[in-house]
Amino acid sequence: MQSNLYRSIELLIIFVLVPVRFAMPYSPWIKLGIGLAGFIYVILVLLRVEKNKFKLARNLNWKEFWKRTFLHLLFIVIITITYVWFSDKTQLFNVMLGNSKLWLFILFFYSAFSVYPQELIYRTFFFQRYQILFKNDKLLIFVNAILFSLAHIFFGNTLVMFLTFIGGIMFAHTFYKTKSTLMVSIEHAIYGCWLFTVGMGSMLGFPS
Repeated sequence: MQSNLYRSIELLIIFVLVPVRFAMPYSPWIKLGIGLAGFIYVILVLLRVEKNKFKLARNLNWKEFWKRTFLHLLFIVIITITYVWFSDKTQLFNVMLGNSKLWLFILFFYSAFSVYPQELIYRTFFFQRYQILFKNDKLLIFVNAILFSLAHIFFGNTLVMFLTFIGGIMFAHTFYKTKSTLMVSIEHAIYGCWLFTVGMGSMLGFPS
């Protein structure tokens, strides 16, 4: 069994040093190589060390999940529409109304190729590997959210960092309660797709 020191160093490298390094200017091909190598490492550790079977958990409370997700989404809808309206109302639903094909492509690409890998790394891998390092579960969730926000530092945008921290709290809490990568990925995709839909995609690196 790997020691807590090993896990601590691993956490520092994957969740702190690599994201900070990605924020520095150098070849995107090297960044891509590091990212792929890191993702392969995560998958191998989940399969061989953590013995993750990647099976759909039984007895998940989908009714409670959808109820809570809908209530959160309703709050997010109100806040984000208000924000976009007062900051730059020309952006409100601009992609969905002006280029529906691009809008659908963004939603598909984001949900399929961005959300699930993020949740696999930042929730499934993180909680299975590092929960043992935290005696306080609230601290575990807080640190997870901080590191999830740090992963977006390369955008160089304070609002993005804030939004991903809040999202990180919500996603970490969902995973902590359900232990379901599927549930937290669905939740993440719903909120993220709404941000693109309402007109906040440009700050997340997507066309608007």
